[in-house]
Amino acid sequence: MAHLLDDPYLKPYEGAIRGRAAHAFARAKELAGEQKFSDWASAHEYYGLHRTKKGWMFREWAPNATSMWLVGDFSKWQRDPQFECMRIQGTDVWECSIPADLVKHGDNYRLDVRWEGGHGERIPAYARYVRQDPETNLFCAQVYEPKKKFVWKNAAPKRPPTTLIYEAHVGMASEEEKVASYTEFRDNILPRIKKAGYNTVQLMAVMEHPYYGSFGYHVSSFYAASSRFGTPDELKSLIDTAHGMGLRVIMDLVHSHAVKNERDGLSLFDGTDYQYFHSGPKGWHTAWDSRCFDYGKTDVLHFLLSNCRYWLDEFRFDGYRFDGVTSMLFWDHGLGDAFTNYGMYFNGSMDDDAWAYLQMANRVIHEVNPDAITIAEDVSGMPGCAAPVEDCGMGFDYRMAMGEPDFWFKLAEKVKDDDWPMGGIYWELTNKRAEEKVVSYVESHDQALVGGKTFFFQLADAAIYWGMAKGQHGLEVERAIALHKMARLATCALNGGAYLDFMGNEFGHPEWIDFPRKENGWSYRHARRLWSLRDSDELRFKALADFDEAMLKALREGGAFDARPMELLANEPDKVLAFIRGELMFVFNFHPVNSYTDYGVLVPPATKWAHLMDSDEERFGGQSRIAPEQEYVPAVVEDREELVQQIRLYLPSRTVTVLKRV
Repeated sequence: MAHLLDDPYLKPYEGAIRGRAAHAFARAKELAGEQKFSDWASAHEYYGLHRTKKGWMFREWAPNATSMWLVGDFSKWQRDPQFECMRIQGTDVWECSIPADLVKHGDNYRLDVRWEGGHGERIPAYARYVRQDPETNLFCAQVYEPKKKFVWKNAAPKRPPTTLIYEAHVGMASEEEKVASYTEFRDNILPRIKKAGYNTVQLMAVMEHPYYGSFGYHVSSFYAASSRFGTPDELKSLIDTAHGMGLRVIMDLVHSHAVKNERDGLSLFDGTDYQYFHSGPKGWHTAWDSRCFDYGKTDVLHFLLSNCRYWLDEFRFDGYRFDGVTSMLFWDHGLGDAFTNYGMYFNGSMDDDAWAYLQMANRVIHEVNPDAITIAEDVSGMPGCAAPVEDCGMGFDYRMAMGEPDFWFKLAEKVKDDDWPMGGIYWELTNKRAEEKVVSYVESHDQALVGGKTFFFQLADAAIYWGMAKGQHGLEVERAIALHKMARLATCALNGGAYLDFMGNEFGHPEWIDFPRKENGWSYRHARRLWSLRDSDELRFKALADFDEAMLKALREGGAFDARPMELLANEPDKVLAFIRGELMFVFNFHPVNSYTDYGVLVPPATKWAHLMDSDEERFGGQSRIAPEQEYVPAVVEDREELVQQIRLYLPSRTVTVLKRV
C-alpha cells in the first residue's frame, strides 16, 4: 500500500483502509462469482426493451409491483393483454414477450405499474431513448431502431500522457439563444477545441434529465442520452468525429443522486421509496432536493455498474468524471466539513457501501476499456481516492483539484495584489497526495453558475462591458488581462496530471451561467457562448484565447507535461515566482507596479536558455516590453559562499516569461 508508506499519518488507520478494500473485493466476488466482473455488469443487456430473433422482449425489476403493462402507441395507450408483463416465478423481475410486427421504430411507450394501494405511470428504468412531448411536457420512452444502423469509422485515440480537458455543455454551445444540438456541436465546436490544443472533451448533461436548468445533474433516465440535443446516433456521430480528429470524449456520470420525479424518474418506481434509494430521510439529499441511492443493494449495484459499462459499450465514451463523490461517501454528504484531520475519514461518518461501489465502478470501467480515464469530483481529499485498487485505493485515475479555483478566486476577490503569496501559489498548485494525479484548473462551470462569475469577470468586473476594444487600455482591463493569463499558465504549467478549462473561459467569457427558468423569464441569454467575442479582431478577448492556444502548444512541445516541476525562486517582497518543468523555465512577476531589470534567477547547470514566449506580447494583449528571440547565457556567481549559475532577465510587472533550454 504505497500511500500508507508515503504518508505515515495514515498508519493508525491501516486496518480500516485494508478493511474497506477487502469489503469491496468481497462484494464484487459475491456479485460476479467466477465470471469476469465487467461481464456481470451487463444488466442493460437483460433489462429494458430488446429486439430478439422472435420479436421483442421487455424486462423490468420491480419487487413491490402487483401488475405491470407496457402502454404506448402500439396499444393505443390502453392496457392491452398482448403487452401485459408477467412476474418471472420466484423473482422480482417482470417480463413481456411481444411479436415483432406489433412494435416499430418511433413508437412512444411507458409503463403502467400497479402495487397494493396505488398505481402510476413510469418510464422504464433501462429506457435508452426518452422524448419530451412539446405540448404536454411529459416524457415518454421511445423505440429507437432506425433502419440504417450507425457505423463507427474511427478508433479512439490512446490516452495522452497529460489529459487536457475542454469541459463543455452541448446545449449552451451555440451563440444563438436556444438549445444547441449534438450535430451543431460536432460541426462547430469540435474544430475549435482541436485548434485550441485540448485533447479531451468532457460533455456535461448527457444523461436524460427532465429539467434543463439542472445543468444535467438531476438525472431521470440513466441509460438515455438526452434527446433535447438530438438522437443517440447523432451523439455517436459527435464522438466518432471527435475520435477522427484525435480528441477523446468523456462524460459527466451522475451516480451520486437522482431526480425526485416519480413519473419520469426512479423515485417510488414500484410504489416504495426504498427500491433504488435509502428509505426515509436517509434517501433524500435535502440540499440538492434529490434521491440518494442505496449502494448496498445488489440490484442497485447491478443497475449502476452496468450503467458504467453501457456508455463505454454503446457510445464509445473514453471515460467519466464522477459527479458528487464526496456526497456519496459521507452520510452528511460532506456539507460544511473542512476535512482537517484524517480521523474524519474513519470515524463512522462514511458510507462504506458507497466506497465499495466506487472501487467496483473503477474496476468495471478499466476492465472494459483499460485506456479509459476516471475522475473523481471529491472535495474531501479522501486518502486513496486516486490510488490503484490493488493498492487498497478506489481506483480513480484523477481527482479534481477543487481547492485551486477556490484559491484563485479568493486571491482575485479578497486579497490585495500586493499581498499575493508566491510560495502560496506554488504550494497550492503542487499540493497533492504522492500516489494520486489531479485535474488542475482555474475555473470550471461551477464558479460561473448563478451568483458567481467567470475568473476574468471577477478580475475586470464592469469594465468587461466597455473596456475590451483593441485600442482601449483601462487599468481594470489591463490588470484583468494580465492576471488571467498568468493564473492560467501557472495552473497549467504546474498541473498534477491533467488540466481543465470550461467552454469559453479561455477567452474570458463574461458574466455567469443561467439556464432558462421561471425566475429569469425562461431566457437563454446566459445559457450560450459568445464565440463572436473570441473571433473578433477588434476585441481583446481574442488575445486571451490566442494566449491559451500558444500556452498549450509551448507546454506540449517543451516537454513540460512529461516532468516534475522544480521550484527555483519564490520572492515574496518582489512578487517573483520561478520554476522549471521539462525543458521550460517559467518566471512570473506578479508585482502590480514594479518591473525589474537584470533580475537574477539561479538556474541548474545547463547550456543557455532561449526566450520562447511571454504574456506581454502584443498578440496576447500585452505591451511588447520584452524583446523576442533573446538568448540567456548563465554566468557563474557566488551565492552563500557557493559558486552557482545565474541568468538575468527583464521582468515587466504582471508578466510571465517562458524560456526554453537550448
